[in-house]
Amino acid sequence: MSNKELKIGIINVSDRASRGEYEDLPGKEVRRLMNLWLTCPWEEVYKVVPDEQDQLEDRMIKMAMKGCSLIVTTGGTGPALRDVTPEATEAVCDKMLPGFGEQMRQVSLQYVPTAILSRQTAGVRGSTLIVNLPGKPKSIKECLEVVFPAIPYCIDLIGGAYIETNPEEMKVFRPKQK
Repeated sequence: MSNKELKIGIINVSDRASRGEYEDLPGKEVRRLMNLWLTCPWEEVYKVVPDEQDQLEDRMIKMAMKGCSLIVTTGGTGPALRDVTPEATEAVCDKMLPGFGEQMRQVSLQYVPTAILSRQTAGVRGSTLIVNLPGKPKSIKECLEVVFPAIPYCIDLIGGAYIETNPEEMKVFRPKQK
């Protein structure tokens, strides 16, 4: 069990939110869920960036260097020309974890047929797990609650901070110790 301080990076990838044209509801939803699920203290490292791959890559690298064990991005995962979040994530990660995206698309397809257009993914950079989420708060909750049970153990495996949750709100899976 790590004694590292838990830092979570939250990045809203949005041209309009970065210009202040609308309230950052996606970032607020991630914060709300972390406060609901986590029982351990955690520090938020937060940023809104435009849909610019170089700026997003730079921000993810900086958050990983600041010791974030988890970085959650919201937005930029569709097929539109300006949607570059998966490309930025792949560019900064040492290993990709496609199962996260597969699981999120599977759950999203229960709600909307356009979920097949989603390109969410996840990957590891050093001891940081990066997870791409959609941009709508309702979809963020649906996707994050289906993959979060695996996140603490993944972060254990890569040497990040130990994450504790309230099992009444979020049950996580860790294999039994021998």
